[in-house]
Amino acid sequence: MTVGLVFVSHSAKIAEGLVDLARQMAPSVALVPAGGTDDGGIGTSFEKVTAGIEEADSGDGVVILCDLGSAILTAETALDFLDDTSRVRIVDAPLVEGGVAAAVAAEGGGDLDDVVASAGTAAETAPAGIAAETTPAGTEEPAAAPEDSGEVTDTATLINREGLHARPAAEFVKLAGTFDARVTVNGVDAKSLLRIMALGLTEGDEVRLSATGPQAGDAVRALGELLRSGFGEA
Repeated sequence: MTVGLVFVSHSAKIAEGLVDLARQMAPSVALVPAGGTDDGGIGTSFEKVTAGIEEADSGDGVVILCDLGSAILTAETALDFLDDTSRVRIVDAPLVEGGVAAAVAAEGGGDLDDVVASAGTAAETAPAGIAAETTPAGTEEPAAAPEDSGEVTDTATLINREGLHARPAAEFVKLAGTFDARVTVNGVDAKSLLRIMALGLTEGDEVRLSATGPQAGDAVRALGELLRSGFGEA
């Protein structure tokens, strides 16, 4: 079972399109569109939101994302009629970015708090000056930092033409989440889809991996191999 997601939009097409997008990166997650009014118009529907929560709830909880203020009001009203609201959360985050980040977190096995936190990263402003750190071609990076630091590092060159766009970035984040380690990619959290995508890494860019923790070596090795594989796109 995984945490389910409900997308509440004033437009049925927007909600359905977001489900199509998120499903590319989270095929096993219950993603439910709740867009438009009951008669197909622009607006929101209490009945659609209520039914969406029921459909998305497999037992691990439900996260609801909304587009505009009145959509939040509709979702809040739906929660008022639930017997148990402890496993349903409304997240104040951009619908598209937050929805995709939440879906990837759920696909990776994150619990309700993890999925809510991932969606919330979309509302954060990326630190100024974040950019891909590059290493000149042919420069060798050490396989590991000094032993007393406990840090393991590696550098790989992106070979897939589109670089770390949405699908491979999601694959990367899901793999990073399987290790008991704190991993960074060019200085940003390897488990944050949006921060990785904000780096804008493309073909030919050097990706510096750094990890600490019990499984740091395993994490860096697996992620390095994934980067060098081209994500099946090379």
